Amino acid sequence: MKSFRKELWFHVPTRRAFVNITRQVSEFLLECGVREGLILVNAKHI
Repeated sequence: MKSFRKELWFHVPTRRAFVNITRQVSEFLLECGVREGLILVNAKHI
């Protein structure tokens, strides 16, 4: 089984914000070459 890890950091101007990360996740999938399986997106410190 292979695993890959990538961290995304965001700075938002307010205490709360919605950030659409669909594009970044899609780019990561293309970058790592995974063709099937699961992806876990975990938001830390929320």
